Amino acid sequence: MARVRYETATDAELLARTGDDAEAFGAFYDRFEAQLLAFFWHATRRADLAADLTAETFAAALESSPSFRPELGSARAWLFGIARHELADAWAHERVEDRARRRLGLDPLTLTDAALERIEELGSGDSRALELLDDLPADQRIAIAARVVDERGYAELAQSLSCSPSVVRQRVSRGLRGLRARLEQAQ
Repeated sequence: MARVRYETATDAELLARTGDDAEAFGAFYDRFEAQLLAFFWHATRRADLAADLTAETFAAALESSPSFRPELGSARAWLFGIARHELADAWAHERVEDRARRRLGLDPLTLTDAALERIEELGSGDSRALELLDDLPADQRIAIAARVVDERGYAELAQSLSCSPSVVRQRVSRGLRGLRARLEQAQ
């Protein structure tokens, strides 16, 4: 079986492969974790709630990934629809439910102080830039998210993306240039 190149697969392709390939959902998770954390932090202003809601959203997305239909909209819109539902549910019940996580047998979430601080940093950043990140080509989007948001090194990224560190630097540079131009146009 040929090695799947998650970095070039579309979000819809990753969701379609999730039933047979757990790493495909891991790649999908990596693409959207920071955006969801920022979304929930903006909604709640609490890092612990943002983390809990993000975990529950991804668990619900994993459970319902077989029902995703790309002809009805983007995977991002689908995921954020689940996120909005989880947020509304948390407000209605005055707590974050963990039904999907329990059904999947996932351990309760525990967070370090450093993790909570990182979530607050993600939330306090420019959310418009995170939205525009989705508009970039997949290779640039993935490189920027891994380098800037996840703070991974170029050598580590090069290995995980099966390319050279100079290619990763180029992808990050081009992507940041594109983001900057889009942000300037939006102002």
